Amino acid sequence: MPSSSGPSIGTITEGGRVTQVGEGQEADESAPPVMTFGAPTAGEILAERYELVEHINNDSAGRLVWRGVDVILRRPVAVVLRYPGGDSATEMLQAAVAASRVIHPNLVGVYDAIDEAERAYVVREWVDGQSLRDLATEGPLDPARATAIGNAVASALAAVHATGMVHGNVHPGTVMISAEGRVVLADARTDGADSQENDIRAVGGILYFALTGHWPHAEAPLRGATAGHGRAAIPDAVRDASGGIAAPRQVRAGVPAYLDDLTMDLLDAEIAPPSSDVLAAELARLDVPAEEEHYLDNSGPLRFAADTEEEPSPLAAAGGRKVAVGIAGLLAVALVGLLIGISALGDDKEPQNNAAATPTATAPAGETTPAAATVRKLTVKGVRIIDPDSKNRSEVDGANKVIDGDEDKGWETETYNRPNFGNIKKGMGVWLDLGEPHSVKSVQAVLSGTGASAQLLYGTANPPSTSSGDKQLVAGYKTPIGQPFEEHDGTTMTFNGFDVDQKYQYLLFWITELPPSEGGFKLGVQEITVQGS
Repeated sequence: MPSSSGPSIGTITEGGRVTQVGEGQEADESAPPVMTFGAPTAGEILAERYELVEHINNDSAGRLVWRGVDVILRRPVAVVLRYPGGDSATEMLQAAVAASRVIHPNLVGVYDAIDEAERAYVVREWVDGQSLRDLATEGPLDPARATAIGNAVASALAAVHATGMVHGNVHPGTVMISAEGRVVLADARTDGADSQENDIRAVGGILYFALTGHWPHAEAPLRGATAGHGRAAIPDAVRDASGGIAAPRQVRAGVPAYLDDLTMDLLDAEIAPPSSDVLAAELARLDVPAEEEHYLDNSGPLRFAADTEEEPSPLAAAGGRKVAVGIAGLLAVALVGLLIGISALGDDKEPQNNAAATPTATAPAGETTPAAATVRKLTVKGVRIIDPDSKNRSEVDGANKVIDGDEDKGWETETYNRPNFGNIKKGMGVWLDLGEPHSVKSVQAVLSGTGASAQLLYGTANPPSTSSGDKQLVAGYKTPIGQPFEEHDGTTMTFNGFDVDQKYQYLLFWITELPPSEGGFKLGVQEITVQGS
C-alpha cells in the first residue's frame, strides 16, 4: 500500500457543531452519488491504524469525510475516503504526495495516503474551527483580522511556491480558522490547472471576501456549488454596468485606504502581482494590533508602483480603477520591508563646516537664517546580532565587525538550505545603538552578495541579549523607516528619506531572505554606517 500525504480539509459548522469537510475540486449538481460498495462503518480500523469514529459529511468532489483516531499516536485525524480507488483516486493521492512535502504552520498537516483498489483514503490533521466561508456568514471581518488571515494565506503560499509547486485551490472554503485562531490553507490541487500568479491573485480575493463577504472572481464557480457540499453559495461582488467590482471601501465603512488599495491592486489583471514571499512580507508589515494602525495611515501600504503622488481613487469606475501600474514598485517600494539590505551613506571624510549664514532678502535687517545642521557619520555605540528563533545562538558572535570600518570583514549567517533561513526562522537582524537620539539622514549597509531581502526598523526597547530578549525586541520594532533603493549597486543599499522631525537611537536591520551562496543560502553584512546629526 503506497503511503504519503494528501490535500487539506476545510471546515463547516452544522447546528452549532464544528465539523470538517474536505474542500476538493467543486462538483456540479450532476455529479454522480458516492458509491456505497464497501462503505466504512464506525469502529472500523483502516490500515491497522486509523479508527473511524464519526461520519462528518461528503465533500464537493463526492468523497466521504470521517473523524477518526490514530490508534498508534492517539491523536484525532480526519480521514477522507473515495470510491473507487485506483485511477479515479489518482488526483487526490497525487495532491496528498505533493502536500506532504511542504510543512508550514499555515498549511494543514497531511499524514498518510493509501489506495486499496476499491477505495482510497487520505489521513490529515484534524482542525477544530471554521472555514473563512462560514466565518464570514456572521458578517464581514474587521480590517485587522482580514489582514492577519491574508498574511497567513500568503505565508502558506510562499512555502508552497518555494518548492516550485502551485496550490491551485485558494478560496474561502479552503482557508480554515481554528478555535485557537490559527489560520491554515487546505486542499491543494495537482491537476496543473492553475499558476502561482493565480494563487497570489486569489489572496486578493480572500482579502476582498473577508472585508466584504462577497467573492470578486466571477469566473470561479463558488456560487454554483451545491449547498452543503464544499463551496457553498457565496454572494458575488457588487459590480457596475461594465462588470467592474466595487472597492471594499465602497461596500462597507471602516476599511483603511492602504488595505483597500492593496486588495484592489492584487485583483487588477493589468498589474503584475508580487511574488508570494514579497506579498507575505507586506501583509506581515500591515498585520499590526489595532492600537498601532495609526502609523500605517501615514506610511500607507507599499504599493506596486505609482505614476502619480495623488492617492488612487478607491472607486471601481467604468474604465477601471485609477491605480499604479507595474510590480517593480512593490518589489521596490513594498520591500521597505523586504529586499536587499542596507548600508551606510558615506565615507569617512571629516564633516564640512558650514559658513555663517547671511541675511536673506526676506529676513529682517540684522537677523540671519538658522545654520543648517551638520550631517556627519554618527558613532555607533553598540551593536549586536538579533536571533529570536535560535536556541543555541551560534550566530550572534562577530557583530562588532559590522561597524569596524573594514568592508573586507563582517558578520555572516550560517548556510541554510532555503533562502528563508531554511523555513525555521522568521529572520535575523543587526541591532544598532547610537548612544542617544539623533536625527538620521541615511543608513547604508554593504552586503556580501546580491539578492538578500531586508528592512530597516525602529524601536525604543533595549532588552537583554537572549532568545527571549530578542523576541521582545523584534515584537516591539514594527515601524519600517527610511526609503530604500535610492542608491543601489547590488551589494550596497542606502536607506534615506527619514522624518526630519523624528530622532532615533535604536535601529534594527532585519534580514528576511538570504541570497544564494556556495552550498546553499547565506549572507554577510560587511559594514553598516549611519549619517545624521
